[in-house]
Amino acid sequence: METHTTLIAAFLGLIEGLTEFIPVSSTGHLLLAGHFLGFESAGKTFEVVIQLGAVLALLTIYFGKLWQVFRDAPRDPAARRFILSVLVAFLPAVFIGVLAHDFIKNVLFETPRLIAVMLVLGGVVLLFVDKIAPEPRHDDATAFPVKMSLIIGFVQCLAMIPGVSRSGATIVGALMLGAGKRAAAEFSFFLSLPTMAGAFAYDIYKNRDLLDAGAVNEIVVGLICAFISAVLVVKWLLGFVSRHGYALFGWWRIIVGSVAFVALSMGF
Repeated sequence: METHTTLIAAFLGLIEGLTEFIPVSSTGHLLLAGHFLGFESAGKTFEVVIQLGAVLALLTIYFGKLWQVFRDAPRDPAARRFILSVLVAFLPAVFIGVLAHDFIKNVLFETPRLIAVMLVLGGVVLLFVDKIAPEPRHDDATAFPVKMSLIIGFVQCLAMIPGVSRSGATIVGALMLGAGKRAAAEFSFFLSLPTMAGAFAYDIYKNRDLLDAGAVNEIVVGLICAFISAVLVVKWLLGFVSRHGYALFGWWRIIVGSVAFVALSMGF
């Protein structure tokens, strides 16, 4: 792998880790950055697979808590309900993701202007919801009602459109259903584990014939950088949104999407 390509893969990995768990659309940022840097991955697999680095970062941080949940599940109804809630929220993404995989990868991932527009629209929605969300009734991400979790799971499917943001969709859905700001972010973390791991496994399976040694090396570099940057973001995010909400991320989306749309319209 050439040094130039290695540096780009590392840079995109940093972007993935920094943006995966904040509501700004990591995939949108990756695809736009890859477009402007002239980076092309076989089957757009790099952009999906390096999310595993962010998953591993989350597992590292929450390992103790998750281990306790699974250890207590046989005798603790609350632990079983939490596991059920995450699995129920994950199911819509399984069905829709499998059915729409080729359309998402071959059409939506190849439409930079759509990504830019969705970044802006998502930013507007985030600013609006941050102001009008109902008074929180659920402050514990491990105790969301199963029905509420299922609705959040369907909302998460909107993020199959690049630029929408998986974390943004789940956070907005949770906020509008009465979750506190910290709890909304934390449930988004937990839901990301099966969702992103599933996307990783399915994408590897679908594109296994496209992965040569160069592509694997790019993925490894990006994955390591995503892991490092994601650890930093997860540790910072919960405290930030508890104090300041999500407006900063809404404005960031609007600025990045607008700049990208103008650049694309000028032929860049």
